[in-house]
Amino acid sequence: MDNHHYEFDKTVECLAGCGIIKSIVADETNNFRKVDQFKNENKDWIFGHVSYDLKNEIENLSSKNEGLIGFPDFYFFIPQIVFILSKEKVEIGTLENEDAKKILEQVISFNPEENNFLKADLKSRFSKKEYLETVGKLKQHIAKGDCYEICFCQEFFAENIQIDPQTVFKKLSTISPNPFSAFCKLDEKYLMCASPERFIKKVKDIIISQPIKGTSKRSNISLEEDKKERTLLQLNEKERAENIMVVDLVRNDLSKICVEGSVAVKEFLEIYSFPQVHQMISTIAGKLRENISLSGIFYATFPMGSMTGAPKKRVMELIEKYEKTRRGLFSGTVGYINPEGDFDFNVVIRSIFYNKKTQYLSIPAGSAITWKSNAENEFEECLIKIEGMKKALE
Repeated sequence: MDNHHYEFDKTVECLAGCGIIKSIVADETNNFRKVDQFKNENKDWIFGHVSYDLKNEIENLSSKNEGLIGFPDFYFFIPQIVFILSKEKVEIGTLENEDAKKILEQVISFNPEENNFLKADLKSRFSKKEYLETVGKLKQHIAKGDCYEICFCQEFFAENIQIDPQTVFKKLSTISPNPFSAFCKLDEKYLMCASPERFIKKVKDIIISQPIKGTSKRSNISLEEDKKERTLLQLNEKERAENIMVVDLVRNDLSKICVEGSVAVKEFLEIYSFPQVHQMISTIAGKLRENISLSGIFYATFPMGSMTGAPKKRVMELIEKYEKTRRGLFSGTVGYINPEGDFDFNVVIRSIFYNKKTQYLSIPAGSAITWKSNAENEFEECLIKIEGMKKALE
């Protein structure tokens, strides 16, 4: 995971885990509580991911749409080697007494393959007409009171494509150096993530979440025009309403696991600027009750409200009905747990997914649909959000 020099209440600048000492993976029973046991038995660095489809364990839901990348619903591992980077130094920890200097030399001398592939011909699962019609149907659900807000996503994809994931991620990090970036390799499956969003972080007994809702495009005309875009986002009633709804949802989620009265909004509707977009972000924090486990935290807060909408269970049913592909690791989270039991997890968005074996590439994107949504604008927002990933593939 790479912070790219953003502050964002960061613990480390960049953190990486390589090799596998032990691991735990979702099986047919898919019981996430097994991760608690794995964590309690191993007081080491633990890295891992949780896919959106863990929702089926948390609620009485199912995922029937096809998923073509293949990440398991959760996977955690203890690495052989841990790299901790800060502005001042690089720390290398090994669990098998390997020579840290030799490892560093190998990393420095590594040269990724050159990308010699044709430009990815990205297609969408939805035609524009289908997308606009579907947004209309979702607005009818809102009008009937089924939900207040729904995060509706579409998949852009390419088939029979060969890429070098390390090279693509390096380019993506140059184009979109966002604070919760991550690169994951699990067998033939790859995630190249340039996420600007934190899902949840724990330090001792304090837990924070920083949902994003509200997006506007950066202007490259002039600094003045860019400031204007930022101000327009700050004042946009529809975008503010999206963020306020998700803040209420996160406050409710955290109240299930925090000391009564401790959950508070620390930042409200703040505008942060990233390479391609301005984003509206709020920060909610609370004091955890005693003896709350990792699984207890996830069962209370996952999937993150910014990627579902409200109320959660009903919108997840609608997501399954109207989206055409399984989200999998998209809308899930990647992160780490340190030896003291503290952790930090992102929201997996602004990402390229790739299965090297099947040569299938996927770039999902979405936006929040409310009663005030303009379907054309929502479609354009999806295109804005995939710009950085498209450039990384050129």
